[in-house]
Amino acid sequence: MASPLILLSLTHLLFLLPAALSQSAPAPGPAGPINITAILVQGGQYAAFLRLLNQTLVLNQLPNQLNNSNQGMTLLAPTDNAFQNLPSGTLNGLSEEKKVKLVLYHVLPKYYSLEDLVTVSNPVPTQAGGSKGSLGLNFSGRANSNQVNVSSGAVDTQITNALRQQFPFAVYSVDKVLLPLEFTEAPAPESDGPSSSPPVGKKPAKGPSAADGDGDASTPAKNGGGKRMDMGVGLVGGVVLFCMAFL
Repeated sequence: MASPLILLSLTHLLFLLPAALSQSAPAPGPAGPINITAILVQGGQYAAFLRLLNQTLVLNQLPNQLNNSNQGMTLLAPTDNAFQNLPSGTLNGLSEEKKVKLVLYHVLPKYYSLEDLVTVSNPVPTQAGGSKGSLGLNFSGRANSNQVNVSSGAVDTQITNALRQQFPFAVYSVDKVLLPLEFTEAPAPESDGPSSSPPVGKKPAKGPSAADGDGDASTPAKNGGGKRMDMGVGLVGGVVLFCMAFL
């Protein structure tokens, strides 16, 4: 039969064992990197946007920017229907540079909850524009509600779903591709250089005329020059006839 002293010692060890195990266990490491691809794939209707993210290599840049940011990031993800509803040839007509700008236009360099977007100061800068108001977005909505509208100036739509809303990264679904206003505006026509044609309503200026004394030498002057030439010829002829009379 075990002695009371041994039982007391074993009981004391049983109480100390959990604390000892917790001190020896390694502390949990930081959370793993955010997998943007997994978030969009799990959403089930963002294949076109994910393909564009890959083609422009923006998908490779976002995790690094997110890890180096203290303010987080917000991604507005257009659905597959949003891309299908674009006018035919819209994406194919964009240069590679404009495709990158289009994708970055859907990235806000700060974490915003839906409540934040209702009260945010517009325009909100995007990754496509370096300064506030340059290629920015405008948000509006009702306080204490999840209804948030977003406008690019050319496209207006509503945030329909939150795929992720946890700092430092938020992903919201939109039903339209947010085309920047500059993508939809027609370029200003180039101004023509100086034209040789006279302006409408004005006659071309006349060159120097014989009346001004600067005309062609072969053109008789209109101020009596022709008459003086005839008189001179007649005078010479008279002198010749006078001289012949003495011979």
